Amino acid sequence: MKISAVIFDLDGVIVSTDEYHYQAWKQISDQENIYFDREINEKLRGVSRMESLDIILSHSDKAYSEKEKLLLAQRKNEIYCELLNKLSPNDILPGVINLLIGLKGRDIKIAIGSSSRNTPFILDQIGLAANFDAIADGNSIKKSKPDPEVFLLAAKMLGLEPEECAVIEDAQAGIDAAKAAGMKAVGIGSAANCLNADMKFQDLTNLDINQLLEVNQIRS
Repeated sequence: MKISAVIFDLDGVIVSTDEYHYQAWKQISDQENIYFDREINEKLRGVSRMESLDIILSHSDKAYSEKEKLLLAQRKNEIYCELLNKLSPNDILPGVINLLIGLKGRDIKIAIGSSSRNTPFILDQIGLAANFDAIADGNSIKKSKPDPEVFLLAAKMLGLEPEECAVIEDAQAGIDAAKAAGMKAVGIGSAANCLNADMKFQDLTNLDINQLLEVNQIRS
């Protein structure tokens, strides 16, 4: 089958809110007297909020109840959402708009596949909410990446088979999820180092659409 759709991860691909995530988790960690740095923050890329919290709490000697965890996660999200108010269309990453225009010009469907529950708000903030044919996010899935659920849901929403879709990701968990879904996996940024990515680019400015839409895939 030919590639008929491209599914984009949101954070780190369309827009970067990594710094906002870091600042929010840093505040929570400091309040709880838990060591947290940017190296630990890198381990949170592509995983859900609660899984991220578990990684952070693994550096604490204290045992947290489920209720305490939920309150911490809620507090982190409140801090993060407040920071997201600073987002604007100026924060769209280089190469994104040209790629979206190029894909639309070839009648290629485009979708978002993100574990973030804040996806609708972020897309509104950067003015791209109406640009995608489907949006699968943390509000509609039970399992986060590297589980393929979010990408399989996006394909279903588009009315396509998984093998008709290519995924653009910036995290190992996302590349693993795309491969598990049976989709072509394109790694950018830090995911350009992923061995199981079918294509690798430092950013979207040098991504070739013709190459992207080629069907050949390296099966993991």
